[in-house]
Amino acid sequence: MSDMTTPARAWTRWQDWAEVVLGVVAVLSPLWLDTTNPVTWTLIILGALIALDGLFSLAMPGVVYGEYVQIVLGILLFISPWVMGFTDMTGAMWSAFILGALTLIMGLAALPAANTAHRGMAGQH
Repeated sequence: MSDMTTPARAWTRWQDWAEVVLGVVAVLSPLWLDTTNPVTWTLIILGALIALDGLFSLAMPGVVYGEYVQIVLGILLFISPWVMGFTDMTGAMWSAFILGALTLIMGLAALPAANTAHRGMAGQH
């Protein structure tokens, strides 16, 4: 039975594992999608940042700002087809939309758990 003073356990939050998987899928997606060099690097860089943020959140579950970073990265990936001009590349565009939206949703889903873990860590002496 856990209470607010029990420290958050690292490497256990499913939302952060989902974030890592989404980031890895984004990084690898140019292998099966038709892309250009800028689109490939957009997917690789944003995907790597998403995966790294997920690993950071898994290792340090009480650090709430990691979830906010995840939300921002999800938004950036979602809008990247417009910003980087690849709305005409259907596969890459839909991959960015779906992976970005799922990253955003996982970040929002992880916020309550991160806040609880943060409050639990703050109560420790």
